Amino acid sequence: MYEYLVFDLDGTISDPKEGIVKSLNYALATHGYEIREPKEIEKYIGPPLDYTFEVLTRVTDEAEIAKLVKSYRERYAEVGYSENLLYKGMKPVLASLAHNNGVKMGVCTSKRKDFAEKILDLFQIRHLFAFVNGGDVGIQKWQQIEALLEDGCISNNSVMIGDRSVDLVAAHKNAISSAGVLWGYGSRRELSTEKPRHIFSTPQQLAELIA
Repeated sequence: MYEYLVFDLDGTISDPKEGIVKSLNYALATHGYEIREPKEIEKYIGPPLDYTFEVLTRVTDEAEIAKLVKSYRERYAEVGYSENLLYKGMKPVLASLAHNNGVKMGVCTSKRKDFAEKILDLFQIRHLFAFVNGGDVGIQKWQQIEALLEDGCISNNSVMIGDRSVDLVAAHKNAISSAGVLWGYGSRRELSTEKPRHIFSTPQQLAELIA
């Protein structure tokens, strides 16, 4: 049995599509770039924000990317975070996992920590997690996992649970287990390519992690 269950947030615990799409398009429009259709943007839900803007705008100038990120966060901090939807069945599953003796849970997200905290508080599930680890521009998910291990927040007997390949790569780069989930924004093909130890189709199957 795992000692730590480490969850991604976007696409794993909650569906962030509306808030992310609207905030990305707000930033793009603010700086004179073409707004994009939701279907196009959802492909970039999960990876770090600076990478997403680089792909959408084909701009690599750090100062310009920083302006886009700032505008995105202005809208996201005001209203975008509240446009998240908790996946159906997720809350009771998380509560059940959290109350299993010997298992600790945490969140590791590319999203900034304060935004992640606000979303978890919105759904009244923050208390279920021992820690919330957030990212920032220039920080990769694997570096976040590495820091959690170095700081003793998690052990080698941990599993990273996420919907995108970036979550699984981060786990494997740090020699911990991984679990892919199919209700988010990564396809089965994307996840299977990284050879996770588990692939789950529904939140209820997460119970297998403590079986």
